[in-house]
Amino acid sequence: MNWSGVIDRYRSFLPVSDRTPVVTLNEGNTPLLAAPRLGEAVGSGLQVYLKCEGFNPTGSFKDRGMTLAISKALEAKARAVICASTGNTSASAAAYAARAGLRAFVLVPRGGIALGKLSQAAIHGAEVLMVDGSFDQALTLVKEIAERHPVTLVNSINPFRLEGQKTAAFEVVDQLGRAPDYHLIPVGNAGNISAYWQGYREYHLAKLGQARPKMVGFQAAGAAPIYENRVIHEPKTIATAIKIGNPANWARATAALEESGGWIEVVTDEEILHAYRLLASGEGIFMEPASAAAVAGLLKMAKQGRFEPGSTLVLTLTGHGLKDPDTALEHSSRPVTVPPKLDALLSALSL
Repeated sequence: MNWSGVIDRYRSFLPVSDRTPVVTLNEGNTPLLAAPRLGEAVGSGLQVYLKCEGFNPTGSFKDRGMTLAISKALEAKARAVICASTGNTSASAAAYAARAGLRAFVLVPRGGIALGKLSQAAIHGAEVLMVDGSFDQALTLVKEIAERHPVTLVNSINPFRLEGQKTAAFEVVDQLGRAPDYHLIPVGNAGNISAYWQGYREYHLAKLGQARPKMVGFQAAGAAPIYENRVIHEPKTIATAIKIGNPANWARATAALEESGGWIEVVTDEEILHAYRLLASGEGIFMEPASAAAVAGLLKMAKQGRFEPGSTLVLTLTGHGLKDPDTALEHSSRPVTVPPKLDALLSALSL
């Protein structure tokens, strides 16, 4: 089947009509990969699958929501869009705005965005401003701007964003042939866990999924407002994509956890980095540190016996590793310099 994006594939589940000009980069249809080594590592006959959202056009799950948000903005005759971002939203908004011929304004926290993501927003022509403050402060500012000026806000408080992101749950059911028993996911601004749960619920109501999974979210220990049930004014974590202290979709995420019978947990930066390296070296999948929060959570929760033996688990990996090359280089083996001689090479290779 020719794939032409999530709006075309799941149109009957989305708030679009013949009047909606579809802006797409053919997002979606990302791989659902079995993870046998992770399954062996956690034991108990757990069947582990990875939903690799880093294979979307701009390298993250944000493209699913952005195709719909930008399409609806164009339908409403918008001429510009704006967002606050820790990185992935800015890259996606800039790319889809460019595709639509709209101006894009992006506010990012200074020092709180990975180089790969910043470069994407810049090359797509967005007007990027670095705020000397946190993501949460940047989000407050863009909300005020959108209320007072003719620009469309495309953060996940835009309802069309979550409508698009829910299509990932549809794909999981279509690819797996059923809903998993558990769905594990990193939590930052909490839109994605809310969107997945919405998608699973809608597919279940449409008789396209016999069951619904328990949603399990993972926050970084230094940026865990939902787990700690308080706003974190100065969040700290190496996983910049989930470095958020006051999630915009807090209430929705809490509802998803409660309704699904799931829970929220924290993982440390040390656990995230261990999972980050394990995922790359053990499964051949390179994802950004925030993605590894779900893998770290799997290892931690399996050790505690939180999953029934034989359960099927799907982990969302939110963004590609090339989004943050600096972290990869800092936390992996450094290249060794050798002279251009065979004996030196053989010695270095221990052959």
